[in-house]
Amino acid sequence: MKIVIGYPPLVSHKGIPQISQNRQFQWTPSGSLSYFIYPVVPAYAATLLRSKGYEVFWLDGLAEKMTYGEWEKKLLEIHPDLLAIETKTPVIKEHWKIIKKIKLISNIQYPISVVLMGDHVTALPEESMKNCAVDFVITGGDYDFGLLSIADHLSKGKKLESGIWYRKEIHNTKYLIQNTGKFILSHSLNELPVIDRELTKWHLYAYKNSNFYRAPGAYTMFGRDCWWGKCSFCAWTSLYPGNKFRVLPVSMAIAEIENLVENYKVKEIMDDSGSFPVGNWTREFCTELIKRKYPNKVRINCNMRFNSSLTQKDYYLMRKAGFRFILYGLESASQKTLDRIDKNLEVEQIEACLRMAKKAGLNPHVTVMVGYPWETGKDIENTIIFVKDLFKKGLVDTMQATIVVPYPGTPLFKQCKENGWLKTIDWNRYDMREPIMKANIPDGVLLKSVRSLYSYSIWNKTFILNTLNKLQTLDGFKYVTFQALKYFGKLFEFK
Repeated sequence: MKIVIGYPPLVSHKGIPQISQNRQFQWTPSGSLSYFIYPVVPAYAATLLRSKGYEVFWLDGLAEKMTYGEWEKKLLEIHPDLLAIETKTPVIKEHWKIIKKIKLISNIQYPISVVLMGDHVTALPEESMKNCAVDFVITGGDYDFGLLSIADHLSKGKKLESGIWYRKEIHNTKYLIQNTGKFILSHSLNELPVIDRELTKWHLYAYKNSNFYRAPGAYTMFGRDCWWGKCSFCAWTSLYPGNKFRVLPVSMAIAEIENLVENYKVKEIMDDSGSFPVGNWTREFCTELIKRKYPNKVRINCNMRFNSSLTQKDYYLMRKAGFRFILYGLESASQKTLDRIDKNLEVEQIEACLRMAKKAGLNPHVTVMVGYPWETGKDIENTIIFVKDLFKKGLVDTMQATIVVPYPGTPLFKQCKENGWLKTIDWNRYDMREPIMKANIPDGVLLKSVRSLYSYSIWNKTFILNTLNKLQTLDGFKYVTFQALKYFGKLFEFK
């Protein structure tokens, strides 16, 4: 049985869609500025399927910069039995059109069963079943185990696992839409193999990424997904509710690191777990890295929450183990907002946490969002002042800002429907480039606020000194150049 995991090319004046491994959708500029994030869970899916004897193909038309015609031609040359496509809200309509094309061709030449997976179809599976001829929809975030279940169902007649939508033929071309119930994240990550990076064309994602100071870089995902997993705006809370947090054993995480460092000479790793595992897991992981002398070979980056249980001693250990960059979700300096989005965070915890990270020699990065319906102009102004103050104190190195978007399946989207906050349900516009929710602030002011945050994030003493230091090495020069181009792209995006 042949299986393709594919990302069909999508043409838009907005640029290149970032679909894979992205909790909040964004467009990136086409051409030399385009970059792609390695999709870890689909990569596990490809590796797992191959380990079970299936013939697997990786066809990322976006990362390979194919035209749609080239991608379709390659797809037909492979002649797969099953095609899996990861999707997100702003591109779901385009994927419906592409599935229609594929089904028309396959009906003439040979049948191709198509699978959709991702946060949007997890929230609204029936919508896609009704709007296109997709054969299966996987809900929940375990695409790897879900795809294996579908493959085993089609080739061996096995029963589908929970959380899968499908069509049951009742008469010739007539079907009933059915499902196997609510997805259950009961899979053990211990059953996963080390990712086959060659199969999944890791090099396509290794050299252009703002999270990599040195290249080649690679992505891992040791936890699924965040041990809090309740922030009301996060699209992945629909895939991985916080009470289902699972982690790879430390031994398996180290095996992934070993594979990347020894076989592919990777210099930087971004672990994209929604929040990096903490406590004894982190200590054991760091101790093993030090024991194997990996800090001399590779740097580790990760996502983290401000209110983790990490102590100053833990941060020192992480730095000794080779950690470099830590991304924190700040979101807002308004306690009211942090409470309403269920961030489980006190504003006072932010600076204390950043001080520990900086004291250990790490590079903190913060994310900020504006456009919450309940916030006033004063709330936004206070957030901007708060972030500027963090830069002035030298507590953060970099920052990213955007407009908050209520994606289907999130608690925030539900609140919007209940309160009449939505301006539109045209999914094409849910791309974080414009306010989708009715707010107390004019749209132009919100966009200006994002630009203001970006402008200050680069024109401040801390950033300038860090930049001058980086320019002394070739890796640093490349990193600064890419970041500068990305910065000007963001200013244009939020014009």
